[in-house]
Amino acid sequence: MQNEPTSSLVGEEYEVEVGPVAHGGHCIARTAENQVLFVRHTLPGEKVVARVTDGDTDSRFLRADAVRILEPSKDRVEAPCPYAGPGMCGGCDWQHAKPGAQRRLKGEVIAEQLRRLAGLTPEEAGWDGTVMPADGDKLPPGEVPAWRTRVQYAVDADGRAGLRKHRSHEVQPIDHCLIAAPGVSELGVEKREWPQMAAVEAITATGSNDRQVILTPRPGGRLPLVELDKPVSVLRVDEKDGGVHRVHGRAFVRERADDRTYRVGSGGFWQVHPQAANTLVRAVMQGLLPRKNDTALDLYCGVGLFAGAIGQRIGEKGAVLGIESGKRAVEDARHNLKDLDRVRIEHGKVDQVLPRTGITECDLIVLDPPRAGAGKQVVNHLVSLGARRIAYVACDPAALARDLAYFADGGYRVRTLRAFDLFPMTHHVECVAILEPAAKGV
Repeated sequence: MQNEPTSSLVGEEYEVEVGPVAHGGHCIARTAENQVLFVRHTLPGEKVVARVTDGDTDSRFLRADAVRILEPSKDRVEAPCPYAGPGMCGGCDWQHAKPGAQRRLKGEVIAEQLRRLAGLTPEEAGWDGTVMPADGDKLPPGEVPAWRTRVQYAVDADGRAGLRKHRSHEVQPIDHCLIAAPGVSELGVEKREWPQMAAVEAITATGSNDRQVILTPRPGGRLPLVELDKPVSVLRVDEKDGGVHRVHGRAFVRERADDRTYRVGSGGFWQVHPQAANTLVRAVMQGLLPRKNDTALDLYCGVGLFAGAIGQRIGEKGAVLGIESGKRAVEDARHNLKDLDRVRIEHGKVDQVLPRTGITECDLIVLDPPRAGAGKQVVNHLVSLGARRIAYVACDPAALARDLAYFADGGYRVRTLRAFDLFPMTHHVECVAILEPAAKGV
């Protein structure tokens, strides 16, 4: 008997009861044939008509949008943004949910990832289950915090700036992004045409009045004359090497956190929410409790945020080593921390540089790895150093949970975990886990 040929289900509609939230900004439902649906634009407990956007009859799961809400959740609100909804901008996941409900959903995702990947209950992770809003973000339903200090606009074939549709290269032109910080909106990027450009990134600093646009031309495209509504530095992405080069103005923006100023160059990494850097430094320092004369590691250190915070707290005989793979970030970190004699920054990948340092023990470790996490090899090396406490800053709860399992195998337990809603309206969430040798918790 021959197998039935595979056929696309894109466009098919199913009336479904929506189940729990899943990692990634969607909820889980099942078709009458028991095929799993990952449904966006819905909430747990709703009854909806879901239209398939990706998948076929042989797919392990289907992706879908809720195109009609038959029985709404009490947590549902009218999306404040006119570009939020099926087939439109993919930047936000939860515009249709009350702010408190968004944080509860993120908490449920964290708890599920901890249970499934690390075998931990919230209680075992020292977490009360809450996701805390940033200062100033606790707003009534229907209001949106304008928090995003860096917005990557895509440019369509007509030169109009917009944002990508979900899982698509297609551009949704917009007049205004509700979650963009005032300093970004004031530039007026959306009001202008950008001929021959593929992308325009707008950046506003929180520690200064610095503003920056980074232009990515289409192949062979010429830069336009940039005249925006506020003074701004202009950089461009080189077509050949992908490097970011200054056109005019500063090649960096000045950010401020923990009573220090940080130079962040060429579109380098800095936390996107205006309150994020200070929020995370506080959580990390409260967890680590640095002492005079401590030795510490700051891994994936970026421009030196945590190395600077620790360096200011360990006295003249302590020492901090930061490791960062981005060349420009290393230059910035060395500039930012030049007044701290006992802080040193090394350039390279953590898994390659750390073994070469010859360090066999230290008191404190902070790591803020990329979305994929640190991984088993790095974690195994870290547990061998016998640190009194380790602070793990994570932007992905699945990667965090996987690495916490590796730490547990190496004899470290989670002392406390805190979660912060530093990406309102999206599914992203930031966590800070503080670990210590398991023997101390006995």
